[in-house]
Amino acid sequence: MILTCPQCATKYTVDGSKFPAAGRSVRCAKCGHVWHQIGPQPEPDPEAEIEVHEPEPEPSVAAPSRHTPVIDEPAHSVDEPPSIVTQSRVAAFAPSATMDDEFAADEAPVATSRAAANWGGRIAVLGGWALLVGLVLVIGWAAVSFRDVIATWLPQTTSFYSAAGLPVNARGIDFADVSRQLESEDGQQVLAVTGRIVNRSTHELTVPLVRVALLDGDHRELYHWTFVPGVSTLKPGQSSKFRTRLSSPPVGTRDIEVRFAKAGE
Repeated sequence: MILTCPQCATKYTVDGSKFPAAGRSVRCAKCGHVWHQIGPQPEPDPEAEIEVHEPEPEPSVAAPSRHTPVIDEPAHSVDEPPSIVTQSRVAAFAPSATMDDEFAADEAPVATSRAAANWGGRIAVLGGWALLVGLVLVIGWAAVSFRDVIATWLPQTTSFYSAAGLPVNARGIDFADVSRQLESEDGQQVLAVTGRIVNRSTHELTVPLVRVALLDGDHRELYHWTFVPGVSTLKPGQSSKFRTRLSSPPVGTRDIEVRFAKAGE
């Protein structure tokens, strides 16, 4: 009897008397494929004691019944001699890993990828916070360093800088090198106030009236006057000297305050 493996088409010559009419399970010794082979129709023989195996669904990796020998090697192919193996040899071809092992092997890279994704998310969050802190610091430094320019364009910020204790010049024009001297002229004391007016902005500005106030020891105003500086406009970075005098200043004058006059003063 010649058997042909349905999987790899290997042919085997076997003894047909070992196959009942209902068939039996056999396995290809070359590729390991197991199938149910129908046997030849034998003549009635009451002395035959061949155990008949009920047909079973074709398993992918399961071994045959323990009572049924299977063909593990070509029984009698053209090139090889026949050989019969029992259930013990079939078990040797069982898979080395169970389904649980396969799932465990699949879960390992998944867990690794999740851990990597978590670390990547944390690094992104930390990077975002670092960028935000750096941006706040840069904005704060610019707001302090260029407060005069900011107050020039946004006068409403002057109160904010004043509350923070930061002097600000919203006009963009300022005083420098201010000093006072007491002089005597025709037997009278004369207070001379000198200094420079500087344009610290990036554009040409009009020079307003200048207000000089005399203060006592408690910083209370005793007297004040205004004068027109000797220049009407100043270009960016340009400065102009000024000098103003007051005869017979009030007794008790201890300090002076020089600023630009507001509207109506």
